[in-house]
Amino acid sequence: MWSELTKAIASFDIPADWIGIRAVKETSTNRNVRDSLPQSNGKSFTVGAMLEVLVNGCLGYAATNSLELPSLQAAAQTAYKQALAASEWWIHPFRQSERPKVVGEYHSPFLEPLDALSPGEINDLLVRVCQKLKVDDKIVQTTASASTTERESWFVSSNGSEVYQKVLSLGTHYGATAQNGASVQQRTNNGWQANCYQGGLELLKQEDLWHRVQQVGEQALELLTAEECPTMPTNLVLAPDQMMLQIHESVGHPLEIDRILGDERNYAGGSFVNKSDFGNLVYGSSLMNITFDPTVDGEFASYGFDDTGVVATREYLIKEGVLQRGLGSLESQARAGIPGVACARASSWNRPAIDRMANLNLEPGNASFNEIIAGIEHGIYMESNRSWSIDDRRYKFQFGCEYAKLIENGKLTKTLRNPNYRATTPEFWRSLIQVGDASNWQMYGTAYCGKGEPNQAIWVGHGSPICVFANVEVFGGGS
Repeated sequence: MWSELTKAIASFDIPADWIGIRAVKETSTNRNVRDSLPQSNGKSFTVGAMLEVLVNGCLGYAATNSLELPSLQAAAQTAYKQALAASEWWIHPFRQSERPKVVGEYHSPFLEPLDALSPGEINDLLVRVCQKLKVDDKIVQTTASASTTERESWFVSSNGSEVYQKVLSLGTHYGATAQNGASVQQRTNNGWQANCYQGGLELLKQEDLWHRVQQVGEQALELLTAEECPTMPTNLVLAPDQMMLQIHESVGHPLEIDRILGDERNYAGGSFVNKSDFGNLVYGSSLMNITFDPTVDGEFASYGFDDTGVVATREYLIKEGVLQRGLGSLESQARAGIPGVACARASSWNRPAIDRMANLNLEPGNASFNEIIAGIEHGIYMESNRSWSIDDRRYKFQFGCEYAKLIENGKLTKTLRNPNYRATTPEFWRSLIQVGDASNWQMYGTAYCGKGEPNQAIWVGHGSPICVFANVEVFGGGS
């Protein structure tokens, strides 16, 4: 593929300063079962290329669903004309330095290929999951799903870039809904579609699968008779599967440089963070260390190079509570004068790359789960996101969880239902008083982070240990 794409660039009869081609082939499957009955079994394939052209300091784009030379040539002409027309009104002149030459490959780690089981065998497994979830007649609905993706991409450019990346991923989800009269409660495996990773079919065969399925069903039933979460300020302990959402919404999105520059205000909103805050803003307590890290084996948004060819590296966004750098591509870094990361990403071949978070992780501290709980006189422990609301500046938020436990005198006691909490982003992160160690660090992912016009739903990953926040306002579903 490299040679064909390189020959295509050489054949383009356009006086561009720089030309790039990103070609993508992707095969996906999706299988869903509800109440032990298969609901859908789908397989899709897509192929195409995005042409990017730099002319007079302006970038132009055009996509084609054919990798044949005439189609690539036509797309290059369209991108050139677009860039030439727009260059009269550019807001920042870009240079070839925003598209450096790079050569390399990236491959997802895996043990078993994604087709190691037949569609029928995967369906049978999902049916068994639904059956195992129904621990009682009060379980009125069960669901289970599995999705796979194999994505190959090639990036070549007129200044000699040649990058190949092959990503294999698998996502699973299962949950149970319990009902007793007017009371309805839902419990899922770590929240909606949170178990998304890079790897092969071995991810479908986790050792504790059947124990966890049984636990999800039993906890859904348990929530029916649980007490309502009380309303009070208290110590809030968040499990890693809820920290995933907390990091995503109150750290990831507000640090996207294009939002800070105002590019996203029409659709996704802006940010409370200003350009002058980098290197100065105390975002959280000294225990807060957030890294951008696409190099983690198996995490959902890992890669070797972003979609403009920039080499992916591990970087601190927030170190010891102080804001260090933003989530911005080389283009956004040049415009804003802010240090960024290799995060120009596109959801498909027919979308241009924009500033996106990838793997954002809270680095572990030094406390075990038992030590954390034992040190709390009164608090509430929450797991698995159920709902979220945050303003378009990513400042005020309110999140709800599926499952909670009261903490009394260093012990987990009563189960609580409908737990929620609210705060503002700086207030919340500055109240971080304890961070778990590597033994309770867990990573999750989602395929549905939306941003951009036209919209791009993209993969992200988040890892975190258990965390404790002091004096947070919690409240129940009846408040």
